[in-house]
Amino acid sequence: MLNFHSQQKALSAMSFLLRVIWPALHMAWQWLHQAASILQNHDHLAGAGVQEQLQAHVRTMQDHQDYVAILGDVVEVFSKVTANYAPGLFYTYDVADVPPTNNALEQCFGSVRWHERRATGRTTVPGLVVRGPVRVLAAVASHSQCLCVQALQLHNTQAWDHLRDQLEARQEQHRLQFRFRKDPAAYLAATEDLLIKATLPP
Repeated sequence: MLNFHSQQKALSAMSFLLRVIWPALHMAWQWLHQAASILQNHDHLAGAGVQEQLQAHVRTMQDHQDYVAILGDVVEVFSKVTANYAPGLFYTYDVADVPPTNNALEQCFGSVRWHERRATGRTTVPGLVVRGPVRVLAAVASHSQCLCVQALQLHNTQAWDHLRDQLEARQEQHRLQFRFRKDPAAYLAATEDLLIKATLPP
């Protein structure tokens, strides 16, 4: 019996709370829906036009944020996140073939990391950072198509040598970082010795 009364009180409290916050929830949902409609760009505006509309909408939300004060700082959070994403949010309206989000790119990198972990057994794959320009492109290309022998033939040796030089430079930076983490004192002493020798007259 006590359990039944406790449940009834909890339901009553939840019903009262919902009635209190429902107007604010409804208005916040309308604001969010309007922001999504602006980004869908039904009027086919340029990036500057979409940005202007979204900024005006955010200012309207900020001017009337007292109506949703019971929900906390939702307007402030929305404004801050929108400002953080704004620099790269509107290229999709001006540049052809630029997707509106980077979800597909994140899924692509996630798939590459997953296959690398399965192949190496390591939770972290530093090789993707050092040799990413080659390994990520090779992984993506091999998943999307079957490469024939002719496609693997080297045609531009100059570009290939340049790419190898870049990879070697990245590898050397990675080796130096590893040596520093392994023994910082010895690494700094060796670096100081090299600098002193470099400043000495021949």
